[in-house]
Amino acid sequence: MSSVAVPAPRRRREAPLALGISTAYLSVIVLIPLAALTLRSLEGGVSAFWDAVTDPQAVAALKLTFAISLVVVLINAVAGTVIAWVLVRDSFRGKSLVNALIDLPFALPTIVAGLTLLALYGPKSPIGVNVAYTTAALVLALLFVTLPFVVRTVQPVLLELDRDMEEAAQSLGATSFQTFRRVIFPNLFPAILSGTALGFARALGEFGSVVLISGNQPFKTEVASVYIFGQIESDNVTGAAAVSVVLLVASLGVLLAIGGVRRWATRHDQ
Repeated sequence: MSSVAVPAPRRRREAPLALGISTAYLSVIVLIPLAALTLRSLEGGVSAFWDAVTDPQAVAALKLTFAISLVVVLINAVAGTVIAWVLVRDSFRGKSLVNALIDLPFALPTIVAGLTLLALYGPKSPIGVNVAYTTAALVLALLFVTLPFVVRTVQPVLLELDRDMEEAAQSLGATSFQTFRRVIFPNLFPAILSGTALGFARALGEFGSVVLISGNQPFKTEVASVYIFGQIESDNVTGAAAVSVVLLVASLGVLLAIGGVRRWATRHDQ
């Protein structure tokens, strides 16, 4: 019996033009500006860079920024997942309005968000709650601007989740909690991680929503972005660039780490 040769699958041709355009665009928009920022931070040498990032006021601002950002993303990891669950699994009056409100922080200028929070939770609060110029005000502002990241990453996964697996688990005697822990949560976990990482990176560099309500008190409520702005106003651009590079490296490190965890968590799906 003669065998019929099966032709090898043809490899997809690369699109050098599209690749070149994409690389050029990313270089102009992202890579070159970041490289310029890094070079500016090293204008005075490594010792000047180190002095800038270890300045007591800079260290205090960075510590506060990282601590507040961590608290915010942990809260939003839970709250955002719950909100996404309600939007997907529950039906109620005004659902479309709530769904639209989730994206409001994306569309609203952050300085407007800061002004709104100051009017609501400031010295002239109509509800009698004054947390302006405190760390609680920073948490509220960052919760507002980072909430959509978790909701919008978890929501599509919930929409595509196979409900038959849940019904099968329940038919085998699993409780609602066991079904969520063993069936639903493993599928949501990578999306929660992605939303958390994006929210953390956003919180690290947030400026508009915190500049008014924080009071910008050094060693108390001054976050890194406001400190950088102050250094620029003081004509210390190199010092501002040095602290900016720290935030840049931290954000990139978090995104890469979460990406690695996501790949590990979904390794069985590949």
